[in-house]
Amino acid sequence: MDIYALCRERFPHLPAEREFSFSRHTTIGCGGVAAVAVSPVGTEETAALISLLRREKIAYCFLGAGANTLASDGRFEGVVIRFAGMRGLALAESLYVGAGVTGGELLGFARANALAGFAPFAGIPMTAGGAAVMNAGVRECYFGERVERAVGVENGKIRVFSQKECAFSEKSSIFQEGIAVTGVYLRAERGERARIEAETEFFRNRRRALPKGRSMGCTFVNPPGGSAGKLIEACGLKGKRAGLARVSEEHANFILNEGDCAADVARLVDEVREEVFRKTGVLLREEIRRLRF
Repeated sequence: MDIYALCRERFPHLPAEREFSFSRHTTIGCGGVAAVAVSPVGTEETAALISLLRREKIAYCFLGAGANTLASDGRFEGVVIRFAGMRGLALAESLYVGAGVTGGELLGFARANALAGFAPFAGIPMTAGGAAVMNAGVRECYFGERVERAVGVENGKIRVFSQKECAFSEKSSIFQEGIAVTGVYLRAERGERARIEAETEFFRNRRRALPKGRSMGCTFVNPPGGSAGKLIEACGLKGKRAGLARVSEEHANFILNEGDCAADVARLVDEVREEVFRKTGVLLREEIRRLRF
């Protein structure tokens, strides 16, 4: 089956491309290619696309900013659903944010409208949809804490999720179970523009201290009452390598990619988790999302 031809026939107005490169669209900079990538422009198109793919038994996955994603090497004979065309921002009782709105766009809108509470997301490579899926954020505030409700597509059906139904927990949500997020309604609070700008700069400066290079951000979720990075460092794993992937010497919870082999990165993630468990009894949970094919 020519998946690209099928998508173009059924959705001629939607942006679509052949031979989509995961290495060019993820912050880790490695991974194989997908047969097709399609970018729906709204919730209805997303639901129709997913319904079509399910009927035709075509594999699919979702991709936001690609910051916490590790795709396998090789070829994915399926469709990558992207949300770059969903860039709506509207302020009423709540702030509606389309899934494709970037963190920078969200913060810019918040500053322009004197909306407080979004500064902790400064500098995080994210889209609103991806932030909801991963419950992105820092210890001061996670994205789910701002969400009032979310619009999504589950098994081809449009659904509105209450805050409770989103099931947010640390770096987790119900949307990790294969549900597409197309937009979120966020709690909006007025604030003083000068204070908002100062807080935004504070969090942006703090992120500047993080390791440079191609990474997925933090690899593991912090265990209760502890720090994944400190555990990894205590196990003597800073600088550990697997092929052309290495544990950062600056922050042990960052794995840096110095090549083009996703298998190296995956192997190092596994080895770090296993060694920490062997030495400390703590089984670290991955913060990253793996796309295996």
